[in-house]
Amino acid sequence: MSVKQTRILIFGAGVIGSIYAIKFIEAGLDVTMLARSNRFHSLKENGLKYKKKDKVKSIKVNVIDKLENDDVYDYIFVTVRYDRSESALLALKDNQSQNIVTMINNSIGFSSWLDIVGDRLLPAFPGVGGQIKDGILEARFPPKILVATTFGEISGVVTERVENLAQLFKTAKLPYKMNKDMKAYLITHSVADIALLGVLHADDKIIDAQTARTRKTAHKITVILKAYLRAIQKAGVAIDPPNLKMVIKLPNLILDLFFMLWLRTKMVKDMMLPDYAINANNEIVQLNNDLLKFLSQNDIDMGVHASDSRIE
Repeated sequence: MSVKQTRILIFGAGVIGSIYAIKFIEAGLDVTMLARSNRFHSLKENGLKYKKKDKVKSIKVNVIDKLENDDVYDYIFVTVRYDRSESALLALKDNQSQNIVTMINNSIGFSSWLDIVGDRLLPAFPGVGGQIKDGILEARFPPKILVATTFGEISGVVTERVENLAQLFKTAKLPYKMNKDMKAYLITHSVADIALLGVLHADDKIIDAQTARTRKTAHKITVILKAYLRAIQKAGVAIDPPNLKMVIKLPNLILDLFFMLWLRTKMVKDMMLPDYAINANNEIVQLNNDLLKFLSQNDIDMGVHASDSRIE
């Protein structure tokens, strides 16, 4: 399959979908975005607007608001939040495209997703971030050594479609990693998100900046993260990436200090913006609830919850 002839659909026109759309379009690939309502009209009229070196630019993108079942793509990238994952996959159930790449968190495994789209499913996780302000994308690319787009077959086998996907990322100059245990990778990532983001939204409201920077908040992250990492290990899930195992062994004081520094970063400041925080909280709540169900099915009862404000 020629990379340049590959048809790509980005299902979801939020931050993640928009970043990948820009990178793929710049690489000369055939890209279509599926968007709804105001976002659809904005993209159609103004193109995909983004900020680069403090200048606002726009790139033309083919955009649709409805996908026909016989409108076939080589890869469909699903870039919605976890709490919208099943509804997105249901919308793709009867489409004839054979490769559905879910760039979505997952805290429980793939059974429900496989029930909807079958072996077309190719789990992945994005290596980019950012936010959209006033319709303008502000992308964030973490250091390559820390984060890269991660994907792989559920079976762990490196198939032809995985190799072709890797070639797409090479062409778009996007760092990537192939992973042989995406279930473990995504559950571990969910645990980290539950611990890191769950504390920023407590008692149905965003905590204030002053509270966010306290040792108490940092310690809460430490306690939740350690508890959940131990729990998934007991449930037979490998911690992935493996270097996170050291979190369990590190003294609380060191972790508290690390998280106190993290809580002072611009990234966290952006996460506490109302729109971002509310949407992220919806995802974290479902990730946490599903993770607790998964652990319960493995006879592990958690005494620590991400929303438990009583942790000292």
